[in-house]
Order: sequence, then structure tokens, then C-alpha cells
Amino acid sequence: MKLNVNPLFKLISQGEHQQQDFKYCINDSRKIAKSLVAFANTDGGRLLVGVKDNGKIIGISSEEEYYMVEAAAKIYSRPAIKFAVQQWDAEGKIVLEIIVDKSNEKPHYAMNEDGKWIVYIRRDDENIAANNILIKSWKLEKSKNGLLFTYDEPRALLIKFLEENKTITISKFCRISQITKLRAERILSELLFLKCINADFNNNPVTYSLNTSFNFDALNK
Repeated sequence: MKLNVNPLFKLISQGEHQQQDFKYCINDSRKIAKSLVAFANTDGGRLLVGVKDNGKIIGISSEEEYYMVEAAAKIYSRPAIKFAVQQWDAEGKIVLEIIVDKSNEKPHYAMNEDGKWIVYIRRDDENIAANNILIKSWKLEKSKNGLLFTYDEPRALLIKFLEENKTITISKFCRISQITKLRAERILSELLFLKCINADFNNNPVTYSLNTSFNFDALNK
């Protein structure tokens, strides 16, 4: 006999990961905005409200949770986050599944507890703040002016260093090329936008490496 298993249980069994987060309750829309923004800025994902971190189903207590999610998406996220809602009935308890697609409008910002607007991304099961380099690379994607790329000495030095050492931090790049942090950010954001390099946000500080599939001969032409 085939058992009819609630699809929610299958989702919960996956645990928290890059595209899934659990919240047992919502008492602060700004905290939810952080998760929604991180999903939208990365690969999309789902938020299961009424589920504890260990996967235990608690359920939501009222419809108030939905309105707090709506406030998180529309008031505490900028630009506003589009989301869909699926309501699950499991073990006699209601769980809200909030679904967020990967956004074409990134960067999205979330207001933190201090009233500051921060860009978040999703890495594994955590929401982390994006750095200026990633944000600038996204803004280049949206720019209608194009990019005038000059393969100058600092850029050539960076590529050569990465060919020999695999990874670099922005502080190391500033030291070896003797340029300001602002100029280093601009160069790294351009190379990230062009997909010449990759960024590893699992490291602190963030490290950058060559994208081995990129045709670097084209930069010399």
C-alpha cells in the first residue's frame, strides 16, 4: 500500500541549507527581511515558518505571521521582495512556506536592528553581509553605460599573482600593487562582473581566485 506523505515532511528532512531556512515564529519583521533579501540576492529559496531549527513542527499561532512577512518584504526590504505563500497542515499545525525567487533587481537591502540598510547573501545555511565589491559588480550588470575596461599594470599584476598563488584578499592586492582600497574595490568588482575571477565568501576575509574557464588572452588584445 502506498502511503500519502505530506510533502512538507520531505522539505523539513533536508534541514536548513542555502535555499531553505526555518523560523519557529516571527516576532521581528526585520529579521525575516534579512532572510528574504539573502534568498533574492543569491539563488532564491524558501522560509518555513512554524518549524524549529531542529526540524520540529511548532506551527504558527495566528495569521499575524503572514502580515509580518509581508511587512518584511515590502517595508523592511528595498527594493521590495516578491514572494509566494504555501500553507501546510501538518500534525494538526499550520506551517507557512514563503517562497522567494532569485531576483533580477539585486542588490536588495534589508533594514537591520539599527535602522541601517544592509545587503545580505545566502551561503550554506547562513545569511551574511555582502561586501562592496560584490555590490558594485551587481550595479555594473544593471548599468546602461557599459564598461570601459583598461588592462593596466595593477590588473596585470593581479592576474599574474593569482596564476602563481591561487587566491588573494583585497588587503593583499592593495599591498602588492600599491593602490588605494577604493581603486582595488573597483578593479575587483569589474573583474567579478566580467567573470574573470571568483569570490569565496566562506572565507573571512573574502578571497578571490581566477575563473579558469575565462579566456584571459582576450584581455591582452
